[in-house]
Amino acid sequence: MEPACIERVAQAYAFSAEAHEGQMRVSGEPYITHPVAVAEILAGLRLDEKTIIAALLHDVIEDTPTARDQIAAEYGDEVAHLVDGVSKLDQIRFKSKAEQQAANFRKMMMAMVEDVRVILIKLADRLHNMRTLGVMRPDKRRRIARETLEIYTPIANRLGLNSLRHELEALGFQAMYPLRHRVLEAAVRKARGNRREVTQKIEDAFNARLQEEGIQAEVEAREKRLYSIYRKMAQKCLPFEEVFDVFAVRIVVDTVDTAYRLLGVAHNLYKPLPGRFKDYIAIPKANGYQSLHTVLFGPHGIPLEVQIRTREMHQFAESGIAAHWLYKASGDQGSTTQARAREWLRELLDIQRQAGNPQEFLESVKTDLFPDEVYVFTPMGEIMELPRRATAVDFAYAVHTGVGNACVACKIDRQFAPLSTVLRNGQTVEIITAPGATPNPNWLSFVVTAKARTHIRAFLKGMHDEEAVQLGRRLLDKALHQFGTELGLVSPERLQACVAEYHHGHADELMRDIGLGNRMAALVAHWLTAGHGEHGGEHGAGHVAPLVLSGAEGMVVSFAKCCHPLPGDEVVGFASTGRGIVVHRRHCNNIAELATQPDKWLPVEWATEVTGEYQAEIGINAKNLRGGLARMASAIAELGADIDDVRFDDRDHNVTIITFLVRVRDRVHLAHVMRRLKREPGILKVWRS
Repeated sequence: MEPACIERVAQAYAFSAEAHEGQMRVSGEPYITHPVAVAEILAGLRLDEKTIIAALLHDVIEDTPTARDQIAAEYGDEVAHLVDGVSKLDQIRFKSKAEQQAANFRKMMMAMVEDVRVILIKLADRLHNMRTLGVMRPDKRRRIARETLEIYTPIANRLGLNSLRHELEALGFQAMYPLRHRVLEAAVRKARGNRREVTQKIEDAFNARLQEEGIQAEVEAREKRLYSIYRKMAQKCLPFEEVFDVFAVRIVVDTVDTAYRLLGVAHNLYKPLPGRFKDYIAIPKANGYQSLHTVLFGPHGIPLEVQIRTREMHQFAESGIAAHWLYKASGDQGSTTQARAREWLRELLDIQRQAGNPQEFLESVKTDLFPDEVYVFTPMGEIMELPRRATAVDFAYAVHTGVGNACVACKIDRQFAPLSTVLRNGQTVEIITAPGATPNPNWLSFVVTAKARTHIRAFLKGMHDEEAVQLGRRLLDKALHQFGTELGLVSPERLQACVAEYHHGHADELMRDIGLGNRMAALVAHWLTAGHGEHGGEHGAGHVAPLVLSGAEGMVVSFAKCCHPLPGDEVVGFASTGRGIVVHRRHCNNIAELATQPDKWLPVEWATEVTGEYQAEIGINAKNLRGGLARMASAIAELGADIDDVRFDDRDHNVTIITFLVRVRDRVHLAHVMRRLKREPGILKVWRS
């Protein structure tokens, strides 16, 4: 660093020390020790002068009276932006701690999109806080450690900052699970004597073979980290004694050609485990990480993980996007790591635009942070990288949002497959779209990528709003009929006055409120017709024309799970705030509980022609006969009904009560199913629940 830069950093230190004068950390140290430690961590990553200055000042806005404008005047807008991006939103009041944390996270991530150095400062800040976490209360230690393991270590991994990630994982594991950490550390220490001999033997074997082949390389054999061992034990439910592959070898060479040549040497020295080779040089990870990975049968048959990479790849593996930091004004797009990180940041912007609130954004990003990948091909041979357990719908949205929204089917390796199919490495995926097709709400139950989940939710939210507006118009029009008029006859001025009275900016907002059950149509109709002659006195607000149910109402009309109303049943509607109209059977037991809100009830009736299928519960008292359940299921299917769920209650040696949740067209269809079931041997009683 040039002398002038060092002078500016020193000035920033003096500025920060003065701003934090008199402040102490929980440990009793002067507060200035924290920003200095954060700056040291970033200096170790060889970051630029402005990042170091921002690190020294990163808590000045949050913890002192110093304003952003003062920092901008002293050190420029760029430093002020970095400091502001890391600062929390303490000035804003939130409904809950979770909402505040989510909003802080969203602000930080959006600042990171504009300048990735924001997250580098935040990660260094979190690392020093984790190093000094021992002085905190146990509950606060666990909360901070959980946040570190769930959010910050995946971000560090996504940006390729492995040196920071490994230390954050180790400190987070120790603080989150102190007892497990102590037990596992003791177990490793107990077995270490023999393991040191193993690691030395592995290094000697590789060095001897490399010398024979005339290959120059650096070989380092080591034990796997405690957190890696713990995670494997937890994921595979293994005791420590059964975790054998706790050794790893890293070999650093000069060129890519030598790396591939060395792979053959390693496979010749020890036998490889089938299916455990991964070529991250040809197909880098999402964070730009490149290396050859293979697992070998090492000495005494111990599984041995081997990583082979060039020096440049090793530097990126340790420092990620911070390696060879290139200031964005230079116009150089930088390394593969930086290019991939920028691509991820662009995706964050898209997720931010679609997310409804900070907590939804945080949830979406967390699902996108975890590193396991699957690689599949487009029909044109292009490689697409997706997270583990990604489905064909995730693939469609990865290709393009329009493709995802319009997809109707897929082919995997030229064979038709369900859209929910989980993709595997090497498959070729083709998405089939159709004009006018729209996302299916059921997709949310199996998609895993943040992009797919966010766009599906955004579409469904828009569709839900549109349906609510349409339903609100229908309800208001029916209510107006009771006053001898209709919506089309209400003057625009009168309607706009009503909209203003209910504090909305547009008529559609009022209709949406009515459709979602937040406002009663009869009361709005009464307001619109007040003073309009004889109709207001002749008909009261309670004489509302019934809402006709045809099965095409959409998501703003739902059917109560407590009584499962069917076409043909006598039904009533309840305006549930935010959910729209919930339809109950007239004799439902829960109606008594809702009777205290008579203004929320409205009459509903079934149309002459009703479409769709509806859920109903059938209770069966049956003897325990071999094959009885299969015969019942066959009888239900025989009459064209689908089974959604089966429950068993009060089972004894002779009789079982079975409850089927079935889909039928109407009461008549259900009656046919029940009569058919009564003919089965062993069935004592059949009733509708």
